[in-house]
Amino acid sequence: MVIKKLVIASHNRGKIDEITNLLAPYHIEVVSAVDLNLPDVEETGTTFEENSRLKAVTSAKLSGEYCLADDSGLCVDALGGRPGVYSARYAPDRDFNKGIIKLLDEIEATHSNNRKAHFSCVIALAHPQTLACQIFEGRVDGHLATEKHGAGGFGYDPIFIPDEGDGRTFAEMSHEEKSGISHRGRALAKFIKSLDEA
Repeated sequence: MVIKKLVIASHNRGKIDEITNLLAPYHIEVVSAVDLNLPDVEETGTTFEENSRLKAVTSAKLSGEYCLADDSGLCVDALGGRPGVYSARYAPDRDFNKGIIKLLDEIEATHSNNRKAHFSCVIALAHPQTLACQIFEGRVDGHLATEKHGAGGFGYDPIFIPDEGDGRTFAEMSHEEKSGISHRGRALAKFIKSLDEA
C-alpha cells in the first residue's frame, strides 16, 4: 500500500499536528478535514471502531483520498466503563474542566476505592475506492488522581496516571513522553508499522 496523500478526518488541530509530525519521514502529503472544508462527522456509533470507521469512510467518499480517523475515550472501571465513547460529550458544553469535576464527583458518589481506568483509541484507514477500512487499536491502563495535576495535554489528561509512568499524569508529561505510551501513540505506531511493511 503506497499512500501519497492522506486526509486526517478531524477538526482537532492538536490531533492533526501530532499525526502530521509522526508521518513526516514517510513523505506523505497530509491534509485535514478543515483544509478541505469537509464536515465534522457526527459520531453516532456505539463503539470506538464504529465511530472511527464512520468518520474515515465519510471523508474518503467526499475527498476521493485515503482517510485516517480515530475515536478515543476514557473508560473508568468504577463507572462500568463510562464515559467511554461518550467522553467528549460527557463533558458539559464539551468543557473538559467541567467534565473532570463531573467525573470525579461521580466516582466519589460510588464510594468505591477502585480508581482504575484506561484510555482506548481506534484508528481507521479508509481506502478511497473500495472504502474498506484497516483498523489499528491502542490502549493504556492506569488510574485516576483525586485532583488535577499538570497543565499540558488535553481532555482528561490532568487526572490520568498511566501504570507505565512514574506517577505523573499525562498532563505533567512532555508531548514526546506521552506519545511514547499513550493510546493514540500506540495505535498510530501500528499504522506506521503497516506503512513500513507495505
